[in-house]
Amino acid sequence: MKLSRILCFLFTITYFSGFSQTPTDFLSKEFHKERRDILRAKMPQNSVAVVFSNSLRNRANDVDYIFHQDPNFYYLTGYREPNAALLLFSNPQVDQKGETYNEVLFVQKKDPNAEQWNGKRLGIEGAKTVLGFAKVFNGEGFLTYNLNYKSFDKVYIDGKFKDDYRDVTGTDIFDLVKHFKTSAGYNPNLFLSNIKEYVYNNVAQTPIESHANVINIIDRLASRSSEIKNDELLNKYKSADSDKLKKEYQQKITLALQPKTNIDLTFLQANLATMREIKTEEELKLLTKAIRISAIGQNEVMKAMKPHMSETELQGIHEFVYKKYGAEYEGYPSIVGSGNNGCILHYIENNRTKVGNDLVLMDLGAEYRGYTADVTRTIPASGKFTPEQKIIYDLVYKAQEAGIALYTVGTSMQAPNEAARKIINQGLFNLGILKSVEERHNYFPHGTSHHIGLDVHDPGNYGNFEKNMVVTMEPGIYIPEGSPCDKKWWGIAVRIEDDILVTENGPVNLSKESPRTSTEIEKMMAKKSVLNQFVLPNLD
Repeated sequence: MKLSRILCFLFTITYFSGFSQTPTDFLSKEFHKERRDILRAKMPQNSVAVVFSNSLRNRANDVDYIFHQDPNFYYLTGYREPNAALLLFSNPQVDQKGETYNEVLFVQKKDPNAEQWNGKRLGIEGAKTVLGFAKVFNGEGFLTYNLNYKSFDKVYIDGKFKDDYRDVTGTDIFDLVKHFKTSAGYNPNLFLSNIKEYVYNNVAQTPIESHANVINIIDRLASRSSEIKNDELLNKYKSADSDKLKKEYQQKITLALQPKTNIDLTFLQANLATMREIKTEEELKLLTKAIRISAIGQNEVMKAMKPHMSETELQGIHEFVYKKYGAEYEGYPSIVGSGNNGCILHYIENNRTKVGNDLVLMDLGAEYRGYTADVTRTIPASGKFTPEQKIIYDLVYKAQEAGIALYTVGTSMQAPNEAARKIINQGLFNLGILKSVEERHNYFPHGTSHHIGLDVHDPGNYGNFEKNMVVTMEPGIYIPEGSPCDKKWWGIAVRIEDDILVTENGPVNLSKESPRTSTEIEKMMAKKSVLNQFVLPNLD
């Protein structure tokens, strides 16, 4: 065995001895390398991508929030620590030794004192061995890395910098980003805001003969955005009294969409969204496990549910199941809303002390090895649906079933939402809750379908369904107290959400382990819970 292989083997043994009994089923280094190779192949000649890790965020005083890596950075590197950067080159570069390379990773340096307090770090050798990078430097190396960004035709970064991190002791993400901004000549004022870019694109892409349609968009957004209302170019475009003048301002607006800089904010976002919406077999294994854990958590709560329980206690049962299976985190703040609280779409306070006999809407997802599930069940705290609860629940279930059936390769991703909305509108009209099927209302205020993966709302292009997409199907009906309908419906909130894998043979419900029909839910709730005997001392 060559000396280098022996040293590599010894390092691996030594490295993992510092992480005894830690999980070994994260994505492989080969997965991340393949992602970088695919992205690099999409990059035009003479370009470089610069991707930064997330930073630590302060919670209070000297306590930070638990660190969570930027999903795109993790997708490309597998690195799960802060204060790091990746350079990805379209063309081979040559170092001072005459050796070629096409990527460089900058990581936190090894620091025995910091590691004693906050845990082990990969360091340079760990990044080479565990992550498979050939060229790795400490973070300080990014500050002295002599890269002439001006020499590249394109410098790609992942959107605008949010600049919401602190400057702390040592070389951190603040220093890395600051150095890049100075070296690359980054000027945020050269780029349009999202809303202005949206409006400008509409103006640029719409024929002059359809001028009136664009004016409607401008006026609608100007009513809630002073930036659009006071935009000089847009106002001149609106008031132009001839086609010639309209075209003149249209051309100026088109030019404004092309900032005079080689820094590009959209390439990485667009291409990584395209890559991430299709899951590999390796990703599907982890994502499926996260989903199954979440579904089993729903089942355990169904069995344990009692009217005297609090929303917080129910949340705790879900999250205990997650931890029992080794899921590191929740993919998003857990939602446990009973009664009227269920009408608040992103209700995360979960502080009602007794759920009583109301419906309880539970929208939760485990994060397993970086991949996040998103599963919602709505159940009666008493174990039995009332007639009104059952009618609304079964209507939502019918809408969900119609939507899931459309998760087929080549179908528009808008189709399930349209199918579900049609069924719900007709059902609410039949119940007298709507005056007509065309009536505009807020009883179903959200869409039904979004990608899941490293983010609970994973990026994607939302065109047509493709093989190995995993997309939620989540219709809902929410009738808050005071709604203009019979009071018997007030406080009923139902959402059913499942995670659907698109295959060539049709949709596969990955969260099917948790019952969905009203009858199946009541049967599950009638089962004994292992938590029935878990009684703690009374502290009052």
